Amino acid sequence: MNPTQKLHDLGQSLWLDNITRELLRSGTLARYIRDLAVTGLTSNPTIFEHAIGHSTAYDEAIRSGARKGQSDDSLFFALALEDLTQAADLFRPIFDASAGVDGWVSLEVSPLLAHDAANTIEQAAELHARADRPNLFIKIPGTIEGLAAIEASIFAGLAVNVTLLFSCKQYLAAAEAYLRGVERRIQAGLDPNVGSVASLFISRWDVAVKDTIPPQLRNRLGIAVAMQTYQAYCALLASPRWQKLAGAGARAQRLLWASTGTKDPAAPDTLYVEALAAPRTINTMPEKTLLAFADHGQVRHMLPPDGGDAEAVLADCGRQGIDPDALAERLQREGAEAFAASWRQLLQAISTKTAQLTQASAP
Repeated sequence: MNPTQKLHDLGQSLWLDNITRELLRSGTLARYIRDLAVTGLTSNPTIFEHAIGHSTAYDEAIRSGARKGQSDDSLFFALALEDLTQAADLFRPIFDASAGVDGWVSLEVSPLLAHDAANTIEQAAELHARADRPNLFIKIPGTIEGLAAIEASIFAGLAVNVTLLFSCKQYLAAAEAYLRGVERRIQAGLDPNVGSVASLFISRWDVAVKDTIPPQLRNRLGIAVAMQTYQAYCALLASPRWQKLAGAGARAQRLLWASTGTKDPAAPDTLYVEALAAPRTINTMPEKTLLAFADHGQVRHMLPPDGGDAEAVLADCGRQGIDPDALAERLQREGAEAFAASWRQLLQAISTKTAQLTQASAP
């Protein structure tokens, strides 16, 4: 059995962390769905910056948008929605067959709104309406301001992918925002069945500490944080609070592993996929990582719901001077800044290409 199919059969969803127009037009995404058990897809500004800036596949759409006088950000969302609605339609049979548990795609609000709750709420609602797909998540960062937007968006009935989470503490804050939104819907007599995932970033932990820890702790911190968070996730799903909401018809916010491509060239290229196998979770992985795992990945064990050796690893890292809470805050801040930088580069790439295409078509 293909390793990806085995992982799927054990209860973990495999999503692709990539979207390009070529991926859709060539039939590659359809093949991944058929042959590699891929059941969803995520995107972010960095992915789109690369897709649009390094391809001619978007040229005609950019040329058309320029003729209409669209702004760079308006043109981007038009391009992104065209790709993601097509992907959503590909995944729709999976979404329907799983009763909405799987088969999702994700579109992020502008990263420039990471600390602007009011405008995040407004843009999330606008993008959700424009997409008009039941299986499209709006990605909102789990910053302090983002948490308020997440609760409000869930209450409004929008499906939300909470992004840029780096610690168990940040995950629990995102879960709390989701729960409050659902509870408010129940109090208002609204359907509590609103989809959501909480995306915990893994590999950036190990990149951040690679020069400050001894060899025996190399590439273990991100996995330890994931194990600690998985323990909290399992405890939340077993809690009376959640059981009450589930009894009222609410859908669990699933835990998603993000940033699972191996960054250390000395480590196995399937490191985080193999280490984070766990039922009722999602692993969204870069295309290179997906293909590597399909080729030679192995599922040796599942994550223990009791946290395993997470606390011991975190304690060992603490003795090396690493403060996980402080580092998580730094990683979230740097992640938001990196996505904002990618967003600006993306808009610049669209602006540059618009100018080139306009000049080329001038008489």
